[in-house]
Amino acid sequence: MPALFDEANKLRRQTVEVLHRLDLSGIDGVLPDLPGCNDSLRPLEEQTFEHWRECAVAAMAHFRPTHVLAIRGGALLDTGNLPGWRLAPVNGRSVLRSMLRARTVAAKEAGRKETLEGLQGVARKDGIELAGWRMGAEFFRELEQAQPPEVTRLTDLGLADLGGSGLWLRAEPDEDPEQADALAAIIAIGMRPL
Repeated sequence: MPALFDEANKLRRQTVEVLHRLDLSGIDGVLPDLPGCNDSLRPLEEQTFEHWRECAVAAMAHFRPTHVLAIRGGALLDTGNLPGWRLAPVNGRSVLRSMLRARTVAAKEAGRKETLEGLQGVARKDGIELAGWRMGAEFFRELEQAQPPEVTRLTDLGLADLGGSGLWLRAEPDEDPEQADALAAIIAIGMRPL
């Protein structure tokens, strides 16, 4: 599962590069979109996080993967039913915190005063727009409580496993060929039959 929201934008090229490297190793991959994202005809503000989980399950049933790679917030949508890897998994509160902070910084630059606590209160009641993403109140509340599943079939990976810095921390989308090579190699080696 791809990273979520702004991190998905920052990591999209990198994610595609990992899939390309896996393809060169003879491993097929799928990069699913979620309702309300990218070219979806359904607005995000009409979605719930629980519906996103149902869509992730439906995608797995349709494509029947043997393994999964969940990146950052994408780990929140993992069912825990397949073996695979989670790259720097985070909880829903962390996903929202970075977008809330970005909004408070933008508000300050525009001469408005917004606080994290105030924005959270509004979001839980009326929904909110964060980093260009319009979330409904139910979606916000569900995401705020979301945790990656406690699973034993997935191996957690961090930056120490790949080298370099987190591309999701950069101001603009970027890629890192060495990290893509490292992640693809970890996956390809992990998928070899014993």
